Amino acid sequence: MAMLDGTIVNVALPRIGAELHASVAGLQWVLDGYLLALASLILVAGSLGDRYGRRRVFTVGVVWFGAASLLCGLAVSMPMLVATRVLQGIGGALLTPGSLAILQSAFVPEVRARAIGAWSGLGGLAAAVGPLVGGALVQAWSWRLGFLINPPLALVCVWLARRYVPESCDETSGGRPDVLAAALGALGLAGVTAALVEAPSRGIVTPFVLVAAGAGVAALIAFVLLQRRSADPLVPPSLFADRTFTLANGLTLVVYAALGAVLMLLVLQLQVSLGYSPTEAGAAGLPITVIMLLLSGRSGGLAQRIGPRAQLVAGPMLLAGGMLLLTRVAPGASYVGAVLPAVVVFGLGLATVVAPVTATVLAAAPQERAGVASGVNNAVARTGSLLAIATLPAVAGLTGAAYTDPVALTAGWRLSLLVCAGLAVFGGLLAVGVRNSVLSVEHPMVEENPEPGECLHCSVGEPPTHLRA
Repeated sequence: MAMLDGTIVNVALPRIGAELHASVAGLQWVLDGYLLALASLILVAGSLGDRYGRRRVFTVGVVWFGAASLLCGLAVSMPMLVATRVLQGIGGALLTPGSLAILQSAFVPEVRARAIGAWSGLGGLAAAVGPLVGGALVQAWSWRLGFLINPPLALVCVWLARRYVPESCDETSGGRPDVLAAALGALGLAGVTAALVEAPSRGIVTPFVLVAAGAGVAALIAFVLLQRRSADPLVPPSLFADRTFTLANGLTLVVYAALGAVLMLLVLQLQVSLGYSPTEAGAAGLPITVIMLLLSGRSGGLAQRIGPRAQLVAGPMLLAGGMLLLTRVAPGASYVGAVLPAVVVFGLGLATVVAPVTATVLAAAPQERAGVASGVNNAVARTGSLLAIATLPAVAGLTGAAYTDPVALTAGWRLSLLVCAGLAVFGGLLAVGVRNSVLSVEHPMVEENPEPGECLHCSVGEPPTHLRA
C-alpha cells in the first residue's frame, strides 16, 4: 500500500500541479512532506515496535496511513495536500519498519532471506505497478483516486495482520522511546530540506533559508551528541561498529537518492517532453514490474547461498547503466528503441540489489534490534530520496514552472541522470567492503513456528530457545 501510493503520486504530479497551480517547489513538497515525516519518525517507530509489539505498531500505522490517505484525496489546496502528506508519512513510518521486523522475527534463518526477498519483490512490484495504476486512475477521473484507494486496502491489511501475524517484541527493551531525540531528528531533517527546496526560488541568503539551514544543522548535531551520551539511544551507535552494517546503509543512502530523483523525473519527462498520457507513462515501467516479480525472491535466495557482496556491487552498476540509457529518452525517441532497453536494465539492477541489501542490514544487527535496524535502514533510504528530490531539480536548473517546458525539462533530466548514475556507481564501490558471510546460517531451527498472536518474548512462560534466537 505504501509503495503503491508513492509511485502513484509520482505519475500524478503533472495533474496535481495543473489543478492546484503548483510550482516545482510545490511538487517537491508533495513528495518531500511525506518523505520528511517518514524519515524523521521511522527510527522511533522501529523502537516502538520493539518495545510494545511489532504487530500492534504495524496495525496502528496501517490505520493511520489509510485515514491520512482519505484526507489527501479530499485536499483542495497545495498547503492542505502537503499537510495531509505529512500525516500520511507518519503512518508510513509506523508501518514500514514493523513489516520487516516481523519477517525477521517470524521466519527461521534458512528461509529468512527468501522471505525478505519476497517482501522486496512485492514492494518493488507495487512501486512498478504504481505508475500504471496511477496513470489509469488519473486518466479515469482525477489524481485524487490515487489516495482514495488506500482506505479499503488498509482495512484488508488490518484484518490479515490480526488474523495471521504473530506478535513479537524485544524483551530487553526498557523505559520509553527517546522523544527528544526523535524531535531533534525531525527538526534537523525539516530544516535542511526546507532550505534545499526553497533556496532556488527565495535565494540562498534570504532569512528563511539561512534560519532553516542553521536550525536544521544544529538540530542534527544535537541529535548525534544525544545518541552518543544516551544510555538507551534511539539509534545505538554500537550498530555502526559493524562495518557491514555501516557500508550497507551507505549503499542504501546513495542508491535510494538516485532512485528517488529518477522516478520523480521519469514520469514528468515521459508526459511533458514525450507527450505520453498518464496511463502510457505508467505502462512504460511495466518491464520493471515483471523483472521485480520474477527475480527479487530468487535474488534474496541467491544472496543467502553465495553471500551478498557480488549482488551489492553488480546491482548498483546495472542501475547506473540503466540511468545512462535513460538519457536517450528525449522528445522524438521511440519506446522500443529508447525507453524499453533502459527500463529493462534498470529493473535488473533493482532486482539484483534491493533484497540482498535489506537482508544484509538486518543480518548485520543483533536479532533483538531488528526493529531499530529496519528503522535505520528505512530512514537512510527515505533520507536519500528526500535530499535528492530537494536538491537535484535545482542542480538541473528546474525551478518555478520549468518542468512544463520540454526543452528545459529534457536538459535537466539528462544532467540529473548523470549525477544519479555517479551515485549508483559509488554505492556499488562501497559494497566491496561488505562481509560476504553475513547471511550464513549458523544455528538451524527446525521446530514449528508460533501460533498467530503468540508473542515470541512476551507470552506467559519461557519460549523455546530456538524462538528466542
